[in-house]
Amino acid sequence: MSGLDDFITTIPDFPKKGIMFRDITSLIQDPKGFHLAVNGLCKMLEDIEFDAVLGSEARGFVFGAPVAYNMCKSLVIVRKKGKLPREVISEEYDLEYGTATLEMHTDSFKRGSKVVIIDDLMATGGTTRAMINMAERLGGEVVKIAFVMELAGLNGRDVLKGYDVESLITYEGN
Repeated sequence: MSGLDDFITTIPDFPKKGIMFRDITSLIQDPKGFHLAVNGLCKMLEDIEFDAVLGSEARGFVFGAPVAYNMCKSLVIVRKKGKLPREVISEEYDLEYGTATLEMHTDSFKRGSKVVIIDDLMATGGTTRAMINMAERLGGEVVKIAFVMELAGLNGRDVLKGYDVESLITYEGN
């Protein structure tokens, strides 16, 4: 999306030398940047038939909630293990140095629902793959995955092959 990357702050050598960290908090802090991002995500979904938006902790909430609100859809929150109070479904996934677990309520949506996944960043695709696995185990159909930003050099699209994936901004490196 033209101009949206102007709101992203790039920090060289963070968290370690050679990494160009793309800080999305500067986009969220700017009303125009945040507005452009949410509107861009909604535009990606305008021709998609769906029932619910899945957003993961924490920035998936930041972008998923206004999209769900603007499009009059339900919001399903996907949280880190142990944060949800009712019966949950869990999915463990790999991190760079270990594993993590995400959970969502088992009654998050009805079987047969069409869902979209919204998040701030696609890197390796592991978090999103865990969300897909849970949604499908609950009988949902993932019809679109939308990101604000993509780090193409980390090959997340390979993990999400077969799904409709789109990003507002793509950075070729990692």
